[in-house]
Amino acid sequence: MKKLLAMLLALCMVLSVAGALAEAPAEHVLVYGASTEINGDFAPGAWWTNNATDKMLRDFTNDYSVIASDQGGALVVNNTVASSVEGVMNEDGTKTYTVKLNDGLVFNNGEAITIKDFLWSTAFSCSSVASEVGAKMTGYLTIVGGQDYYDGKAETITGLRMLDDNTYQISIVADKVPYYFDISYASTSAYSMKYWLGENVDIADDGNGVYFKGLSKDAIEKQLEYARFNAGEDRVSAGPYNLVEFDQASKQATLVINENYQGNFEGQKPSIPKIVITKAEDATWFDALKTGAFNFYDTITDGEHINNAMDLIEDEANKDVLGYGFNYVQFDRPGYGKLMFQSDFGPTQFPAVRHAIAHLLDRNEFANRFCAGWGGVVNGPYGTAMWMTKESEEWLDENLDNYAYNPEKAIELLVEDGWVLDENGNEYVEGVRYKEVTEEQAGQYVHTKKLDDGRILMGCEIEWSSSEGNSVSELLGIMLANGEQTAAAGIKINQNIMSFAELLNYMYRDATQGDKYGVPTYCMYNLASNFTSIYDMSYSYTLDPDMVAEGYNTDYIFDEELDKLSMDMVYGVEAGDDAAYLDIWQKFIKRWNELLPEVPLYSNIYISVYPDWLENYNQDSYWDFEQAILYATIAE
Repeated sequence: MKKLLAMLLALCMVLSVAGALAEAPAEHVLVYGASTEINGDFAPGAWWTNNATDKMLRDFTNDYSVIASDQGGALVVNNTVASSVEGVMNEDGTKTYTVKLNDGLVFNNGEAITIKDFLWSTAFSCSSVASEVGAKMTGYLTIVGGQDYYDGKAETITGLRMLDDNTYQISIVADKVPYYFDISYASTSAYSMKYWLGENVDIADDGNGVYFKGLSKDAIEKQLEYARFNAGEDRVSAGPYNLVEFDQASKQATLVINENYQGNFEGQKPSIPKIVITKAEDATWFDALKTGAFNFYDTITDGEHINNAMDLIEDEANKDVLGYGFNYVQFDRPGYGKLMFQSDFGPTQFPAVRHAIAHLLDRNEFANRFCAGWGGVVNGPYGTAMWMTKESEEWLDENLDNYAYNPEKAIELLVEDGWVLDENGNEYVEGVRYKEVTEEQAGQYVHTKKLDDGRILMGCEIEWSSSEGNSVSELLGIMLANGEQTAAAGIKINQNIMSFAELLNYMYRDATQGDKYGVPTYCMYNLASNFTSIYDMSYSYTLDPDMVAEGYNTDYIFDEELDKLSMDMVYGVEAGDDAAYLDIWQKFIKRWNELLPEVPLYSNIYISVYPDWLENYNQDSYWDFEQAILYATIAE
């Protein structure tokens, strides 16, 4: 029955992409199976959310950035966009970058891209209006004059200058210089100001810095919301592909080549005419790939899935049925899978509980089961592909707690932390452990109770947000939430299954998507983090309540040392001083490992499977699908 259901679901996927395949020969349409469903938030950067597949679609449709990353992850000037980028130190410790833009760039609709289209989003990051509409942007902390403009103390952003139709300057505040990834300071990206902010908003520079005309929440909110989620033909963008359709029900998006695109940083243009992005379900992906419902499966994570994919690659009989076979590319992951805690409420506000949960999960066995030989355990926020990890293998082994599977240790930690009561305030014997807490610690958490004698008790009962159709979630349910060792320790974990989009809303506490999301509800989530070559964790552990309210520090862990190390790692380290960067990175990782705001589960080897009619496809750890596909061609 399970097999039949999988085949029926796969057939539905085949029918859902039939329209796309009918419009062009099948060999000209790449149907991409994504492990993360599309949320449908196509705003620039990660202004609101940062779903991985949404990000990929944003990168496909917006690629005119002054600074780009090359095949090895190094930052380079995008010569398609800019003719020169120069940086000079100033006597007051600030640094100014001067950028000359190239002429002749146009959006996908043929409209000319102006310098204003490059600068408005940077200026927007210095405006309080960005915060008013819920966007997470920190330019005002970095650009000279940005804070004063944000606070309403200045009429212009003095450190952002529009010198002529092709030249702009950005000046960086002294306390953010030097910066390990400093060339990124010079970068801006082309987004249509008219499309995103509407007809009545403009920017200008009268000689004292850039400023907005007509900008207010009321003036832009409706247009911004439309632009953010729009996937119609009127979407204005500037990347190798145009997003021409998004079906919210099926979570499927369609991309076609943007004929007005002038190439990436090397002038490379795409040749694959159409790409369809669809959700690859854990239960049906194999049949979907085997039957042609999709023909590209990116960054396969589950080790069993990888082994099944390798078998399919060798299946000559299936090749005869489909009319094509499969190839694959293999690379290390620059990230990790994790259990993430929110540490400002509920039981997980107490380090002992976070540590106990780590000791209750046999992470080595978990990694063995999930990765099936294609990965292993890590003990911090890093992946095996990162140069810092490779340089620190021995150091990591010697300096980090590996939180080995030890249920007895978990109980010991809970007892030491005061989880020694039952629900009636008596000495704990069995069931869920309780701890006497203060009113502030109790907050509004659902699993608390006030006794007649005035004591407030919190149960060690954890609400877990878990995404649907997720093999990691299923394995965590078996090995942790429903494990005998967890019950024996006096911890209860309640699994709440939901869509990944809803999980993110709760994780970000995004009340703009519904009031319920703004209320702290789930102490624990399971998901994953991947890093770019710019490993910059500044503000990820900020103590600033305003920035936390805007969506930074989603772990909600407030530790001065962790915050300082995350900032020092990048600010105050000269570009190219790898030794200084690595030293602070190691200190940051060690402190993180001590606090354990998350339980790292694994970092693994990825494979991506693609049809054998696709040639010159070279994906790597920092060279993603949306970059590698520009160089791929269709076999003759």
